[in-house]
Amino acid sequence: MNIYFLVEGRRTEMKVYPEWLSILIPELKRVQWYHEVTKNNYCIFTGDGFPSLLDNHLKNSIEDVNISGNFDYLVICLDSDDDTVEERNKQVLDFIKEEKIELNPNTKLAIIVQNKCFETWFLGNPKIFKSNPTSSFLMDCIKHYNVKKEDPELMEKPIDFEQTTAIFHSTYLQEILAERRIYYSKKNPKEVTERYFLEELIKRSKTKGHIQSFKQFIDFCHKVDQEIMEIAIKK
Repeated sequence: MNIYFLVEGRRTEMKVYPEWLSILIPELKRVQWYHEVTKNNYCIFTGDGFPSLLDNHLKNSIEDVNISGNFDYLVICLDSDDDTVEERNKQVLDFIKEEKIELNPNTKLAIIVQNKCFETWFLGNPKIFKSNPTSSFLMDCIKHYNVKKEDPELMEKPIDFEQTTAIFHSTYLQEILAERRIYYSKKNPKEVTERYFLEELIKRSKTKGHIQSFKQFIDFCHKVDQEIMEIAIKK
C-alpha cells in the first residue's frame, strides 16, 4: 500500500499530516521521493497554496504517480476557503478533465477538502477552550460564534472582519491557545500534532457530528489501515 499526498499548505500540513499519519496508519512509513516507495510507504509534497496546487503542481504529481506505477492512492488535500466543499472538489475534477490529465487506472484519487481551512478542524477540540477567557478579542469571537458548542465548519467570519474566513478561523484558534499559554503558528503547529489533540477531534466528529470534512480524512485513514491489515493476513 503506497500513497502520494499533495497538500495545499507549505508549512502546517507538511508538519501535521505526517504526525497524524504515524498515529492513524502506523504501518505506513514516509519516504522522501516518489521513486523510493516500496511497500507501505507514502510521500508528501506541497502544492504551494491554491490555485498553485492545480496550476503548477498537480500535473507533475500525476506524472510522478504514473511513472512510478507503484501508488495505490493519490490524495489531494486542500482548503475550501470561501467555497463549499463540493465546489472545491469540482474545481479539482474539472481541472483534471479540462487539462486532459490521465491518472494511472491502478491508482485511486481521493480529494480531502478542509472546510474552511486546516485550522477549522483544530477549532473542534473542546479541551483547549478556556471557560473564562481574558482576551477581549476572543470574547468577541465567542459572541460571534461559539466553536466549543457549534460546528466550526459552519462558522463564517464577522461582517467587520476585513480578511478572509480562513484567516479569521486561524486567528480564533491562536487566541484560544494563547489563553492556555500555548503558542501556535503555521510554522510551529506542534500542539495540534499531539495524540491527545487528534483524539479529541475524532471524538468531536463522532459524538457531535461536527467537522465532517475532518471525518472524511479519518475515514480514509481507517480504510487504508484496514486494507493494509487485510493484505498482511492474505500473505
